[in-house]
Amino acid sequence: MSTGLVDQSRQVASENQNTDYFKVNQQFSNIIEMMKMKKTMSVLSYNLILHDLMNPGNAFKELSPEVKKLSQKDRSEVIGLYKQKLLTRSVLTPVDSGKYGLYELVVSMGYDEINLNKKLSVYRIDNSDFINVEYLSANPLLSAFVVNTLSEEFINSYSTNVSSNQNKSISVLDSLVKKKEAAMNAKNSELKNYKINNGVLNLDKQSEIIYKQITDYEERKSQALREIQSNMGAIADLNRKLNGKDKSYLGSAPVAENTAIVSLNNQLKTASNHYVDNGFKPSDKKKIDSLQALLAVQMNKVSDNYVNDPGASKQSLIQQKNTMEIAVSMAQSSLKSIDGELNQLKAKYNTMVPFDAGVQNYERDADVATKEYMDALNRFNQTNVEKSIGLKLQIAQIGLPGPPEPSKKIIYMALSGIASLSFCLLVVVSVFLLDHTINNSKQLAALKIGQVIGNINLINEKDKDPRVIWSNSDEITDYVLFKDLMRSLRFEISKMLQLDAGSKILGITSIKPGEGKTFLTSTLAYAFAMTGKKVLLIGDDYTNREASDSKALVTSQYFENFLQKKEIKTEDLITFLNKNSSSKSLLEIQNSTALKAGFDYLKDKFDLILIDVDSLRSVNKAKEWLSFTDHSLAVFEAGQSINDSDKEFLTYIRKQDGFIGWVLNKVKVKELSQRDQA
Repeated sequence: MSTGLVDQSRQVASENQNTDYFKVNQQFSNIIEMMKMKKTMSVLSYNLILHDLMNPGNAFKELSPEVKKLSQKDRSEVIGLYKQKLLTRSVLTPVDSGKYGLYELVVSMGYDEINLNKKLSVYRIDNSDFINVEYLSANPLLSAFVVNTLSEEFINSYSTNVSSNQNKSISVLDSLVKKKEAAMNAKNSELKNYKINNGVLNLDKQSEIIYKQITDYEERKSQALREIQSNMGAIADLNRKLNGKDKSYLGSAPVAENTAIVSLNNQLKTASNHYVDNGFKPSDKKKIDSLQALLAVQMNKVSDNYVNDPGASKQSLIQQKNTMEIAVSMAQSSLKSIDGELNQLKAKYNTMVPFDAGVQNYERDADVATKEYMDALNRFNQTNVEKSIGLKLQIAQIGLPGPPEPSKKIIYMALSGIASLSFCLLVVVSVFLLDHTINNSKQLAALKIGQVIGNINLINEKDKDPRVIWSNSDEITDYVLFKDLMRSLRFEISKMLQLDAGSKILGITSIKPGEGKTFLTSTLAYAFAMTGKKVLLIGDDYTNREASDSKALVTSQYFENFLQKKEIKTEDLITFLNKNSSSKSLLEIQNSTALKAGFDYLKDKFDLILIDVDSLRSVNKAKEWLSFTDHSLAVFEAGQSINDSDKEFLTYIRKQDGFIGWVLNKVKVKELSQRDQA
């Protein structure tokens, strides 16, 4: 199928030619997922089952037993039901079983969504504009029917949905455009009415003109003030000259001419004031000009008639003074007029400020409304364009039956073998990584909790009597190995005891009960007895036996009784004292001094004292017994692991004075290395 998403030949020139690859990939993903949706696959299922039901002779597959059971009448009704569902494009679910089991019939033919998706592939070909649809089946006609029907039905459904969505969008946008247009017209009408009601035509232009006029008048006022100040200074200088001491020219002054000049000056001053008060009319200006001309003529006449008149100089100064006084009067009069005009202009400008704020508010609202209208209109037009030239899916190449695929039996068998081998290796590696059990002395030594002084193999036989083990020659292999390992352990213990003179008491404990320390203690006592040593074994839970020889274990005496009477019946080589079986602690039987004295007495009677100490989990009893031993060792059962709760016990026994190391018990023969056996 071609989509037109990246095909430039299917896009108009006005469209943006810069491709957003992320958006394009997202669109392709959406199309592919929509093709695999239940409603699309249900339409394909309906077409497939209808084809086989309506054309049983040309069915793609052999009809299932469920379909064959249908009578002709039932088949006709089933076809009608499937057509109805195809027409309404209903999703096929297990709930749609009904009277004839519509869902079960589709499943029985393998036309349901799950079975179809197993062999159906929908993907984009590299970065092209095409979506490829493939289906693998035993019937090439079925494969072609599936891909063609799926593509056609999806294109029809997709086009209908897109058109419906675009029509809804256009309808919504059309309503939005009309609302925005009405809002824009209302805001523009409010702006127009506000201008009309307040007599505002072009507020910006009007305010600009008035502001310019204010600036001009302020400049004229400044010029008048400068003129007044300069003339006033000149008049002051003339007054100083006229009021000087030299008065010789005053007696010869032409009185009549001076009187005329004074009269003309007064008329000129009056005309100037009238010119200013009348608002600078041209007719008043002509009158001033005429008076100034007459004054000039009169002044010239005086100069011509009285050249040698000593008062001519004074008259000239007076004339200058009068001229400057007239100029000062005119400037002062003009200041009043300028101030009046400035006040009027400023008042008019101030009245325009609130109008300007109101106009700006209305113009801003009108601009916003216009922008919103234009945005909505652009979206409306864009949606119309997209509807006309938008995404148009079409089949570029119909599905055709393809050749059969080569057999992959060998590949599948090879992959199966590799997968099985990988799984086995994974299981083995997982078991190895998750296995924290300790099975040999190397693993125990790697924990760095103390020296490993020996290994004892596992005895599988039920009879574990030390007499039986030591009396057996070479008949049972486990017994032979056991005796060799016990001899090695005996040697290591003897070497440790010889390093500390006077050390005769050895305590044997374990982390938890059931690790074989009791059996090990008894067999160790028998091993030392074999060397001719007199051994005292203090322990509990030993079975009474009648001695058949000098090395038999006797269990009729109790340690508590010995502490009270300080009497003990010694046997030939091995003497046994039963510990108190009650829950009392050792210090509750006798105090520490009496206990020490009792152990000193026993050390004089025996060459070696072995104590079967309680496990470290009974920490209160174990600590008491170990406090009276010279040396101690711990038994660890092979195949066990150490958890967090045991680490406290390990720390305690490792720091115990006289602790000589660990004995790994119940070791399987295959775990024993040549070094362990030695």
